[in-house]
Amino acid sequence: MMNELKPYPAYKDSGVPWLGEVPEHWVLLRMKTLLRERVEKGFPDEPLLAATQTKGVVRKEQYENRTVLALKDLHLLKLVRCGDFVISLRSFQGGIEFAREQGIISPAYTVLYPNNLQNQAFLAWLFKSKPYIENLSLFVTGIRQGQNIDYEKLSRSALIVPTLLEQAAIVRFINHAERRICRFIRTKLKLIKLLEEQKQAIIHQAVTRGLDPNIRLKPSGVEWLGDVPEHWEVRKLRSLFKLHGSGTTPLGDDYYGGDVSWVMTGDLQDRVLSRTKRTVTDKALNEVSALRLYPAGSLLVAMYGATIGKTGILSMDACTNQACCVLAEPREDGNVVYFQAVVNIARPELVRQSYGGGQPNINADVVRSLRIPVPPKAEQHIIVEQLKVKGTFLDEAVAQTQREISLIREYRTRLIADVVTGKLDVREAADRLPVESDESELVDEVETLTEGDEEVVDGLEAITEEVEV
Repeated sequence: MMNELKPYPAYKDSGVPWLGEVPEHWVLLRMKTLLRERVEKGFPDEPLLAATQTKGVVRKEQYENRTVLALKDLHLLKLVRCGDFVISLRSFQGGIEFAREQGIISPAYTVLYPNNLQNQAFLAWLFKSKPYIENLSLFVTGIRQGQNIDYEKLSRSALIVPTLLEQAAIVRFINHAERRICRFIRTKLKLIKLLEEQKQAIIHQAVTRGLDPNIRLKPSGVEWLGDVPEHWEVRKLRSLFKLHGSGTTPLGDDYYGGDVSWVMTGDLQDRVLSRTKRTVTDKALNEVSALRLYPAGSLLVAMYGATIGKTGILSMDACTNQACCVLAEPREDGNVVYFQAVVNIARPELVRQSYGGGQPNINADVVRSLRIPVPPKAEQHIIVEQLKVKGTFLDEAVAQTQREISLIREYRTRLIADVVTGKLDVREAADRLPVESDESELVDEVETLTEGDEEVVDGLEAITEEVEV
Protein backbone atom coordinates (compact mmCIF):
# COMPACT_ATOMS: atom_id res chain seq x y z
CA MET A 1 0.00 0.00 0.00
CA MET A 2 2.74 2.45 0.91
CA ASN A 3 4.45 1.91 -2.42
CA GLU A 4 1.24 2.99 -4.19
CA LEU A 5 1.23 6.48 -2.69
CA LYS A 6 1.38 9.36 -5.14
CA PRO A 7 1.73 13.16 -4.89
CA TYR A 8 -1.29 15.48 -4.80
CA PRO A 9 -2.65 16.60 -8.20
CA ALA A 10 -1.54 20.22 -7.85
CA TYR A 11 0.99 22.15 -5.76
CA LYS A 12 1.92 25.72 -4.93
CA ASP A 13 5.05 27.34 -3.57
CA SER A 14 4.65 27.75 0.20
CA GLY A 15 7.30 30.44 0.43
CA VAL A 16 8.66 28.55 3.45
CA PRO A 17 12.09 26.94 2.84
CA TRP A 18 11.57 23.83 4.98
CA LEU A 19 8.19 23.13 3.36
CA GLY A 20 8.88 23.93 -0.29
CA GLU A 21 5.88 23.15 -2.47
CA VAL A 22 2.67 22.11 -0.72
CA PRO A 23 -0.74 20.90 -1.93
CA GLU A 24 -2.55 23.74 -3.65
CA HIS A 25 -5.55 23.73 -1.32
CA TRP A 26 -3.57 23.58 1.97
CA VAL A 27 -3.29 26.84 3.92
CA LEU A 28 -0.45 28.44 5.82
CA LEU A 29 -1.09 29.98 9.22
CA ARG A 30 1.16 31.54 11.80
CA MET A 31 1.93 29.35 14.75
CA LYS A 32 0.39 31.85 17.19
CA THR A 33 -2.87 31.60 15.23
CA LEU A 34 -3.06 27.84 15.82
CA LEU A 35 -1.65 27.67 19.34
CA ARG A 36 -1.84 29.72 22.50
CA GLU A 37 0.64 29.86 25.33
CA ARG A 38 -0.40 28.43 28.69
CA VAL A 39 1.14 30.16 31.70
CA GLU A 40 -0.65 28.71 34.71
CA LYS A 41 1.16 28.32 38.02
CA GLY A 42 0.24 27.50 41.59
CA PHE A 43 -0.34 23.72 41.29
CA PRO A 44 2.31 22.25 43.63
CA ASP A 45 0.34 19.02 44.16
CA GLU A 46 0.37 18.06 40.49
CA PRO A 47 2.91 15.38 39.47
CA LEU A 48 6.29 16.45 38.14
CA LEU A 49 6.73 15.95 34.41
CA ALA A 50 9.73 15.20 32.19
CA ALA A 51 10.08 16.25 28.57
CA THR A 52 11.62 13.39 26.56
CA GLN A 53 12.58 13.21 22.92
CA THR A 54 10.95 9.82 22.33
CA LYS A 55 7.99 9.62 24.71
CA GLY A 56 6.82 13.21 24.76
CA VAL A 57 5.96 14.78 28.11
CA VAL A 58 5.34 12.11 30.73
CA ARG A 59 5.59 11.71 34.49
CA LYS A 60 9.09 12.27 35.78
CA GLU A 61 8.89 9.26 38.10
CA GLN A 62 9.46 7.08 35.03
CA TYR A 63 12.96 8.62 34.80
CA GLU A 64 13.83 8.90 38.48
CA ASN A 65 17.39 7.74 37.96
CA ARG A 66 18.02 9.78 34.82
CA THR A 67 17.08 13.34 35.72
CA VAL A 68 17.80 15.81 38.44
CA LEU A 69 15.06 16.12 41.03
CA ALA A 70 14.34 19.54 42.54
CA LEU A 71 11.47 20.02 44.96
CA LYS A 72 11.87 23.73 45.68
CA ASP A 73 9.13 26.27 44.84
CA LEU A 74 6.85 23.81 43.06
CA HIS A 75 4.07 26.40 43.03
CA LEU A 76 6.14 28.37 40.49
CA LEU A 77 6.26 25.52 37.98
CA LYS A 78 4.05 25.70 34.91
CA LEU A 79 0.93 23.59 34.58
CA VAL A 80 0.78 21.25 31.59
CA ARG A 81 -2.55 19.72 30.64
CA CYS A 82 -2.90 16.46 28.75
CA GLY A 83 -2.76 17.27 25.05
CA ASP A 84 -0.59 20.37 25.43
CA PHE A 85 2.69 20.88 23.58
CA VAL A 86 5.94 21.71 25.35
CA ILE A 87 9.00 23.46 23.93
CA SER A 88 11.80 22.09 26.09
CA LEU A 89 15.49 22.85 26.41
CA ARG A 90 16.21 20.19 23.77
CA SER A 91 13.36 20.81 21.34
CA PHE A 92 15.75 22.20 18.74
CA GLN A 93 17.25 18.67 18.67
CA GLY A 94 14.15 16.50 18.94
CA GLY A 95 11.09 18.62 18.15
CA ILE A 96 8.21 19.99 20.19
CA GLU A 97 6.91 17.45 22.68
CA PHE A 98 3.31 16.29 23.12
CA ALA A 99 2.02 15.96 26.69
CA ARG A 100 0.51 12.60 27.55
CA GLU A 101 0.01 13.47 31.23
CA GLN A 102 -1.17 16.44 33.27
CA GLY A 103 1.35 17.87 35.69
CA ILE A 104 3.89 20.63 36.28
CA ILE A 105 7.14 21.40 34.53
CA SER A 106 10.02 23.89 34.64
CA PRO A 107 9.18 27.57 34.08
CA ALA A 108 12.05 27.54 31.57
CA TYR A 109 9.75 25.70 29.15
CA THR A 110 7.04 27.09 26.88
CA VAL A 111 3.65 25.36 27.17
CA LEU A 112 1.21 25.61 24.25
CA TYR A 113 -2.29 24.37 23.54
CA PRO A 114 -4.20 24.27 20.23
CA ASN A 115 -7.12 26.61 19.65
CA ASN A 116 -8.87 23.77 17.86
CA LEU A 117 -8.43 20.33 19.40
CA GLN A 118 -9.07 18.75 16.02
CA ASN A 119 -5.63 19.97 14.91
CA GLN A 120 -3.95 18.32 17.88
CA ALA A 121 -3.01 14.90 16.47
CA PHE A 122 -1.76 16.26 13.15
CA LEU A 123 0.37 18.90 14.87
CA ALA A 124 1.86 16.23 17.14
CA TRP A 125 3.22 14.39 14.08
CA LEU A 126 4.26 17.59 12.31
CA PHE A 127 6.22 18.85 15.33
CA LYS A 128 8.24 15.60 15.44
CA SER A 129 8.92 15.37 11.72
CA LYS A 130 12.49 15.78 10.51
CA PRO A 131 11.91 18.87 8.31
CA TYR A 132 10.21 20.71 11.17
CA ILE A 133 12.93 19.80 13.67
CA GLU A 134 15.60 21.05 11.27
CA ASN A 135 13.59 24.26 10.85
CA LEU A 136 13.67 24.86 14.62
CA SER A 137 17.41 25.52 14.44
CA LEU A 138 16.55 28.91 12.90
CA PHE A 139 14.92 29.99 16.15
CA VAL A 140 17.65 28.95 18.59
CA THR A 141 19.28 31.51 20.85
CA GLY A 142 22.35 31.12 23.04
CA ILE A 143 25.36 28.85 22.63
CA ARG A 144 26.15 25.27 23.66
CA GLN A 145 24.40 24.31 26.91
CA GLY A 146 22.62 27.66 27.05
CA GLN A 147 20.71 27.12 23.81
CA ASN A 148 16.96 27.55 23.80
CA ILE A 149 14.19 28.32 21.32
CA ASP A 150 13.00 31.91 21.03
CA TYR A 151 9.24 31.34 21.10
CA GLU A 152 8.37 34.95 20.39
CA LYS A 153 10.16 34.59 17.07
CA LEU A 154 8.92 31.04 16.46
CA SER A 155 5.30 32.06 17.10
CA ARG A 156 5.41 34.21 13.97
CA SER A 157 6.60 31.34 11.77
CA ALA A 158 4.29 29.57 9.32
CA LEU A 159 2.71 26.14 9.77
CA ILE A 160 0.97 24.09 7.10
CA VAL A 161 -2.68 23.23 7.76
CA PRO A 162 -4.56 20.60 5.71
CA THR A 163 -8.32 20.32 5.95
CA LEU A 164 -9.62 18.58 9.06
CA LEU A 165 -10.65 15.53 7.00
CA GLU A 166 -7.16 15.30 5.54
CA GLN A 167 -5.58 15.70 8.96
CA ALA A 168 -7.64 12.76 10.20
CA ALA A 169 -6.56 10.68 7.18
CA ILE A 170 -2.90 11.59 7.69
CA VAL A 171 -2.98 10.69 11.38
CA ARG A 172 -4.74 7.41 10.70
CA PHE A 173 -2.28 6.47 7.97
CA ILE A 174 0.82 7.31 10.04
CA ASN A 175 -0.51 5.43 13.06
CA HIS A 176 -1.10 2.38 10.86
CA ALA A 177 2.41 2.63 9.40
CA GLU A 178 3.89 3.02 12.88
CA ARG A 179 2.27 -0.20 14.04
CA ARG A 180 3.63 -2.15 11.10
CA ILE A 181 7.11 -0.69 11.49
CA CYS A 182 7.17 -1.31 15.23
CA ARG A 183 6.13 -4.93 14.78
CA PHE A 184 8.92 -5.34 12.25
CA ILE A 185 11.48 -3.81 14.64
CA ARG A 186 10.24 -5.89 17.55
CA THR A 187 10.70 -9.07 15.52
CA LYS A 188 14.21 -8.03 14.50
CA LEU A 189 15.18 -7.12 18.08
CA LYS A 190 14.03 -10.56 19.24
CA LEU A 191 16.18 -12.12 16.53
CA ILE A 192 19.22 -10.12 17.67
CA LYS A 193 18.65 -11.26 21.25
CA LEU A 194 18.46 -14.90 20.15
CA LEU A 195 21.63 -14.58 18.08
CA GLU A 196 23.50 -12.99 20.98
CA GLU A 197 22.27 -15.69 23.36
CA GLN A 198 23.40 -18.34 20.90
CA LYS A 199 26.85 -16.75 20.68
CA GLN A 200 27.18 -16.64 24.48
CA ALA A 201 26.13 -20.29 24.74
CA ILE A 202 28.75 -21.30 22.16
CA ILE A 203 31.48 -19.34 23.98
CA HIS A 204 30.45 -20.75 27.37
CA GLN A 205 30.54 -24.32 26.10
CA ALA A 206 33.89 -23.85 24.37
CA VAL A 207 35.79 -22.18 27.21
CA THR A 208 34.41 -24.34 30.02
CA ARG A 209 33.96 -27.76 28.32
CA GLY A 210 36.14 -27.56 25.23
CA LEU A 211 35.26 -28.54 21.65
CA ASP A 212 34.98 -32.31 22.09
CA PRO A 213 31.50 -33.21 23.41
CA ASN A 214 32.74 -36.71 24.37
CA ILE A 215 35.64 -35.57 26.53
CA ARG A 216 35.80 -36.89 30.08
CA LEU A 217 35.11 -34.28 32.75
CA LYS A 218 36.21 -33.70 36.33
CA PRO A 219 34.96 -31.40 39.09
CA SER A 220 36.68 -28.02 38.90
CA GLY A 221 36.20 -27.21 42.56
CA VAL A 222 34.85 -23.81 41.49
CA GLU A 223 31.15 -23.28 42.09
CA TRP A 224 30.43 -21.00 39.10
CA LEU A 225 32.43 -23.23 36.75
CA GLY A 226 31.26 -26.77 37.47
CA ASP A 227 32.96 -29.66 35.65
CA VAL A 228 35.82 -29.13 33.20
CA PRO A 229 37.71 -31.46 30.84
CA GLU A 230 39.85 -33.95 32.74
CA HIS A 231 43.17 -32.76 31.28
CA TRP A 232 42.55 -29.04 31.92
CA GLU A 233 43.95 -27.07 34.84
CA VAL A 234 42.09 -24.59 37.03
CA ARG A 235 44.28 -21.62 37.93
CA LYS A 236 44.03 -18.12 39.31
CA LEU A 237 44.30 -15.29 36.81
CA ARG A 238 47.34 -13.86 38.62
CA SER A 239 49.37 -16.97 37.80
CA LEU A 240 48.72 -16.59 34.06
CA PHE A 241 50.28 -13.12 33.63
CA LYS A 242 53.73 -11.78 34.45
CA LEU A 243 52.59 -8.21 35.13
CA HIS A 244 49.63 -6.88 37.14
CA GLY A 245 48.71 -3.25 37.68
CA SER A 246 46.26 -0.37 37.47
CA GLY A 247 46.45 3.40 37.13
CA THR A 248 44.97 6.64 38.39
CA THR A 249 43.05 9.73 37.33
CA PRO A 250 45.42 12.68 36.77
CA LEU A 251 44.31 15.91 38.45
CA GLY A 252 44.84 18.93 36.23
CA ASP A 253 43.58 19.98 32.82
CA ASP A 254 47.11 20.20 31.44
CA TYR A 255 47.44 16.44 31.80
CA TYR A 256 44.74 15.70 29.20
CA GLY A 257 44.46 15.91 25.43
CA GLY A 258 47.84 14.45 24.52
CA ASP A 259 48.84 11.48 22.38
CA VAL A 260 48.75 8.79 25.08
CA SER A 261 45.66 6.56 25.20
CA TRP A 262 44.04 6.57 28.65
CA VAL A 263 41.54 3.82 29.39
CA MET A 264 38.43 4.27 31.54
CA THR A 265 35.92 1.55 32.35
CA GLY A 266 33.47 2.93 29.79
CA ASP A 267 35.99 2.09 27.06
CA LEU A 268 35.82 -1.62 27.87
CA GLN A 269 33.27 -3.42 25.69
CA ASP A 270 34.42 -7.09 25.90
CA ARG A 271 36.49 -6.88 22.73
CA VAL A 272 39.77 -5.53 21.39
CA LEU A 273 40.25 -1.89 22.40
CA SER A 274 41.67 0.21 19.57
CA ARG A 275 40.80 3.72 20.77
CA THR A 276 39.84 5.50 23.97
CA LYS A 277 37.49 8.38 24.68
CA ARG A 278 40.24 10.36 26.39
CA THR A 279 43.99 10.77 26.16
CA VAL A 280 46.69 12.11 28.44
CA THR A 281 49.96 13.88 27.79
CA ASP A 282 53.55 12.72 28.17
CA LYS A 283 53.69 15.19 31.05
CA ALA A 284 51.06 13.10 32.89
CA LEU A 285 53.20 9.97 32.48
CA ASN A 286 56.29 11.77 33.71
CA GLU A 287 54.74 13.55 36.69
CA VAL A 288 51.98 11.18 37.94
CA SER A 289 53.72 8.23 39.53
CA ALA A 290 50.67 5.93 39.40
CA LEU A 291 50.47 6.24 35.61
CA ARG A 292 52.48 3.88 33.44
CA LEU A 293 52.18 2.51 29.94
CA TYR A 294 51.01 -1.07 29.60
CA PRO A 295 51.87 -2.97 26.42
CA ALA A 296 49.54 -3.90 23.59
CA GLY A 297 48.01 -7.30 24.26
CA SER A 298 47.26 -6.55 27.90
CA LEU A 299 43.90 -7.66 29.30
CA LEU A 300 41.95 -4.98 31.21
CA VAL A 301 39.07 -5.76 33.57
CA ALA A 302 36.66 -3.12 34.93
CA MET A 303 36.21 -2.99 38.70
CA TYR A 304 33.60 -0.26 39.16
CA GLY A 305 29.81 0.17 39.05
CA ALA A 306 27.72 -1.15 36.19
CA THR A 307 30.84 -2.02 34.20
CA ILE A 308 32.24 -4.57 36.69
CA GLY A 309 33.72 -7.49 34.74
CA LYS A 310 33.75 -5.70 31.38
CA THR A 311 36.99 -6.38 29.52
CA GLY A 312 39.20 -5.07 26.75
CA ILE A 313 42.42 -6.20 25.08
CA LEU A 314 44.76 -3.35 24.25
CA SER A 315 45.71 -3.08 20.60
CA MET A 316 48.11 -0.26 21.48
CA ASP A 317 50.23 0.77 24.45
CA ALA A 318 48.06 2.65 26.97
CA CYS A 319 47.70 3.73 30.56
CA THR A 320 44.53 3.44 32.61
CA ASN A 321 42.66 4.75 35.63
CA GLN A 322 42.22 3.19 39.05
CA ALA A 323 38.96 1.45 38.13
CA CYS A 324 40.67 -0.93 35.69
CA CYS A 325 42.77 -3.96 36.59
CA VAL A 326 45.56 -4.68 34.09
CA LEU A 327 46.87 -8.18 33.35
CA ALA A 328 49.87 -8.00 31.02
CA GLU A 329 52.36 -10.35 29.38
CA PRO A 330 50.71 -13.81 29.47
CA ARG A 331 52.97 -16.56 30.79
CA GLU A 332 53.84 -19.72 28.86
CA ASP A 333 52.50 -18.30 25.59
CA GLY A 334 48.97 -18.21 27.00
CA ASN A 335 46.29 -16.89 24.66
CA VAL A 336 44.96 -13.59 25.99
CA VAL A 337 41.87 -13.80 23.73
CA TYR A 338 40.96 -17.10 25.39
CA PHE A 339 41.50 -15.58 28.84
CA GLN A 340 39.28 -12.65 27.92
CA ALA A 341 36.50 -15.01 26.78
CA VAL A 342 36.64 -16.84 30.10
CA VAL A 343 36.54 -13.63 32.15
CA ASN A 344 33.57 -12.45 30.10
CA ILE A 345 31.73 -15.66 30.98
CA ALA A 346 32.76 -15.30 34.63
CA ARG A 347 31.43 -11.77 34.92
CA PRO A 348 28.44 -12.75 37.14
CA GLU A 349 30.93 -14.20 39.62
CA LEU A 350 32.90 -10.95 39.75
CA VAL A 351 29.68 -8.97 40.21
CA ARG A 352 28.66 -11.34 43.01
CA GLN A 353 31.83 -10.44 44.91
CA SER A 354 31.28 -6.69 44.62
CA TYR A 355 30.66 -4.47 47.61
CA GLY A 356 29.32 -0.97 48.20
CA GLY A 357 26.00 0.80 47.65
CA GLY A 358 24.59 2.26 44.44
CA GLN A 359 27.97 2.02 42.68
CA PRO A 360 29.49 -1.29 43.84
CA ASN A 361 33.17 -2.11 43.38
CA ILE A 362 35.61 -4.97 43.36
CA ASN A 363 39.32 -4.66 44.01
CA ALA A 364 42.19 -5.91 41.91
CA ASP A 365 42.73 -8.89 44.20
CA VAL A 366 39.22 -10.16 43.38
CA VAL A 367 40.11 -10.07 39.69
CA ARG A 368 43.54 -11.64 40.11
CA SER A 369 42.12 -14.35 42.37
CA LEU A 370 39.44 -15.41 39.88
CA ARG A 371 39.91 -19.12 39.16
CA ILE A 372 39.42 -20.05 35.53
CA PRO A 373 39.77 -23.19 33.38
CA VAL A 374 43.08 -23.42 31.49
CA PRO A 375 43.48 -25.87 28.60
CA PRO A 376 46.91 -26.65 27.15
CA LYS A 377 48.16 -23.67 25.12
CA ALA A 378 47.66 -25.44 21.77
CA GLU A 379 44.04 -26.15 22.68
CA GLN A 380 43.55 -22.53 23.75
CA HIS A 381 44.52 -21.42 20.24
CA ILE A 382 42.20 -23.96 18.60
CA ILE A 383 39.27 -22.84 20.77
CA VAL A 384 39.94 -19.18 19.92
CA GLU A 385 40.04 -19.94 16.18
CA GLN A 386 36.79 -21.91 16.34
CA LEU A 387 35.08 -19.16 18.29
CA LYS A 388 36.32 -16.62 15.78
CA VAL A 389 34.72 -18.54 12.89
CA LYS A 390 31.41 -19.12 14.62
CA GLY A 391 31.39 -15.66 16.20
CA THR A 392 32.00 -13.95 12.87
CA PHE A 393 28.99 -15.67 11.34
CA LEU A 394 26.75 -14.66 14.23
CA ASP A 395 28.17 -11.13 14.38
CA GLU A 396 27.45 -10.67 10.68
CA ALA A 397 23.90 -11.88 11.20
CA VAL A 398 23.43 -9.37 14.04
CA ALA A 399 24.99 -6.57 11.99
CA GLN A 400 22.71 -7.32 9.04
CA THR A 401 19.66 -7.30 11.30
CA GLN A 402 20.75 -4.00 12.83
CA ARG A 403 21.14 -2.55 9.33
CA GLU A 404 17.59 -3.63 8.52
CA ILE A 405 16.34 -1.88 11.65
CA SER A 406 18.30 1.24 10.75
CA LEU A 407 16.87 1.24 7.22
CA ILE A 408 13.28 0.86 8.39
CA ARG A 409 13.79 3.73 10.84
CA GLU A 410 15.14 5.88 8.04
CA TYR A 411 12.14 4.91 5.94
CA ARG A 412 9.82 5.81 8.83
CA THR A 413 11.44 9.25 9.19
CA ARG A 414 11.13 9.96 5.47
CA LEU A 415 7.56 8.65 5.25
CA ILE A 416 6.31 10.82 8.11
CA ALA A 417 8.06 13.87 6.67
CA ASP A 418 6.57 13.33 3.20
CA VAL A 419 3.07 12.72 4.52
CA VAL A 420 2.80 15.64 6.98
CA THR A 421 4.24 18.11 4.45
CA GLY A 422 1.95 16.97 1.64
CA LYS A 423 4.55 15.34 -0.60
CA LEU A 424 2.44 12.17 -0.61
CA ASP A 425 -1.36 11.92 -0.75
CA VAL A 426 -2.65 9.31 1.72
CA ARG A 427 -6.38 10.04 1.58
CA GLU A 428 -7.39 6.99 -0.46
CA ALA A 429 -4.94 4.73 1.34
CA ALA A 430 -6.31 5.80 4.73
CA ASP A 431 -9.87 5.07 3.63
CA ARG A 432 -8.90 1.46 2.89
CA LEU A 433 -7.24 0.80 6.24
CA PRO A 434 -8.88 -1.65 8.66
CA VAL A 435 -10.16 -0.54 12.05
CA GLU A 436 -7.32 -0.96 14.55
CA SER A 437 -6.85 -1.11 18.31
CA ASP A 438 -6.76 1.71 20.83
CA GLU A 439 -4.18 4.46 20.25
CA SER A 440 -2.60 3.91 23.68
CA GLU A 441 -1.30 0.58 22.42
CA LEU A 442 0.44 2.42 19.59
CA VAL A 443 2.08 4.81 22.03
CA ASP A 444 3.54 1.95 24.07
CA GLU A 445 4.69 0.14 20.95
CA VAL A 446 6.34 3.13 19.29
CA GLU A 447 8.06 4.44 22.38
CA THR A 448 9.49 1.11 23.43
CA LEU A 449 11.11 0.66 20.03
CA THR A 450 12.09 4.22 19.18
CA GLU A 451 15.82 4.56 18.75
CA GLY A 452 17.36 5.87 21.98
CA ASP A 453 16.16 8.64 24.24
CA GLU A 454 19.72 9.89 24.29
CA GLU A 455 19.04 12.56 26.84
CA VAL A 456 16.01 12.99 29.06
CA VAL A 457 15.71 16.57 30.24
CA ASP A 458 13.07 17.90 32.58
CA GLY A 459 14.64 21.24 33.36
CA LEU A 460 14.02 20.91 37.08
CA GLU A 461 17.67 21.65 37.78
CA ALA A 462 17.02 25.12 36.33
CA ILE A 463 14.08 25.91 38.59
CA THR A 464 15.98 27.71 41.33
CA GLU A 465 17.83 29.89 38.86
CA GLU A 466 14.65 30.71 36.94
CA VAL A 467 12.69 31.53 40.07
CA GLU A 468 15.33 33.78 41.59
CA VAL A 469 15.78 35.93 38.48
